[in-house]
Amino acid sequence: MAYSWDNRVDFIVRYMYDIDNNGFLDENDFLCMAVRACVVEGKGDCSASRLEEYKKLMNNLWEEMCQIADDDKDGKISTAEFKEGVRKTCVGKKYTEFPQAMKAFIESNFRILDINGDGIVGIEEFRFNCITRMAIDDVAPIDKAFNALLTDEDRKVGGINMDRYKELYGQFLSNTAENHPAVYLFGPL
Repeated sequence: MAYSWDNRVDFIVRYMYDIDNNGFLDENDFLCMAVRACVVEGKGDCSASRLEEYKKLMNNLWEEMCQIADDDKDGKISTAEFKEGVRKTCVGKKYTEFPQAMKAFIESNFRILDINGDGIVGIEEFRFNCITRMAIDDVAPIDKAFNALLTDEDRKVGGINMDRYKELYGQFLSNTAENHPAVYLFGPL
């Protein structure tokens, strides 16, 4: 199955960033992401100090996203503005060239996915992440998506490590082709 770049970026906005489902990104979405990251990474525990760290991370990401994508400076980022911002800062670039706050978000996202904290996102963790974002009636498509992401080295270690995740996330955003492994980073879209 082919996934267009536009559809992939729409997915990110709709299912990962627009937490309050109001149709655009705003500061509240990023505060909600901070709470979500704190609770999930802490497996239910969310200390005030860790929450403050996440709020700082997400506030930095929000401010950077505003500089990149809030063209009309209204404090809201539409899907069209987000796409243009990603196009300007990520398309055709390597992960190492991405904006710093975006890289910090991506690394934080990996830690959330790595439920057992072993440094590898295995198939069970991938499945869990997918079903929290989408309605799906069979795990087979999720498993197929996960296996499409894996290299031989990934298979040897039992899944995706942080460096491989950053590489895949970078490809997900920077590569506009429809048929490359990274299109499955968030499961069967």
